Amino acid sequence: MCRNIRPLFNFEPPVTDEEIRDAALQFVRKVSGFNKPSKVNEAAFLAAVEQVTAACSNLLNSLETNAPPRDRAKFS
Repeated sequence: MCRNIRPLFNFEPPVTDEEIRDAALQFVRKVSGFNKPSKVNEAAFLAAVEQVTAACSNLLNSLETNAPPRDRAKFS
């Protein structure tokens, strides 16, 4: 669905809060169809970005694996 969103789990170095928020922003842009929302929609848009960021952070912090971390340089 979102070609520009990359996997964020199990990398070395670990994902940053900024990368999680960037992925959330891309997702909300894709779902809403807005690259930049109008003033009337801005609050809802930004709230959605924050909610998706929080959900992604919770997910990434809850996941477990026995696999060794992947090298980010090879994945970008």
